[in-house]
Amino acid sequence: MTNQSGLTHVDESGAARMVDVSAKDVSVRTATATGRVTVAPEVVALLRDGAMPKGDVLAVARIAGIQGAKRTPDLVPLCHPIAVHGVTVELSVADDGVEITAVVRTADRTGVEMEALTAVSVAALTVFDMVKAVDPAAVIGDIKVVTKTGGKSGDWQRPDAGAGDNGGSNETGGSDGTGGTARR
Repeated sequence: MTNQSGLTHVDESGAARMVDVSAKDVSVRTATATGRVTVAPEVVALLRDGAMPKGDVLAVARIAGIQGAKRTPDLVPLCHPIAVHGVTVELSVADDGVEITAVVRTADRTGVEMEALTAVSVAALTVFDMVKAVDPAAVIGDIKVVTKTGGKSGDWQRPDAGAGDNGGSNETGGSDGTGGTARR
């Protein structure tokens, strides 16, 4: 499944291609991603009071995140269309913003990390859209995969997942791509 350069998503001429996963075994797979939208104190107060001018921000963002997970292969060109069997998107209001966690489940030949990341990203974009009239300086950030289970490579947990991330407990492994945290 790799070319001479070791890259899986390009052919021998360097052109992009979708990896053939047909020889892989079907297995149960999950991925958890997190992110946040940092907002002004006024927005936090409005969210906590249920008084945002555009309505129930968290409910709309939850549905948007679920829809985003299901539409991932339409947005990410080399992402396989797979059967998404379950998606949960949780949003909570923190003292400085909205924290978002998405968990995606499947039984398929490839993982759901991209679907979990897309769910968080679309939920965050929806939060921004619904608060921008009050806080045009809101910041979307810190979107990352915190855990994944299943597949040939097995379970993985971000090494820093215990530091405030809402990922479950899995075995360690993988690289330490910690990503940056956007703050105002």
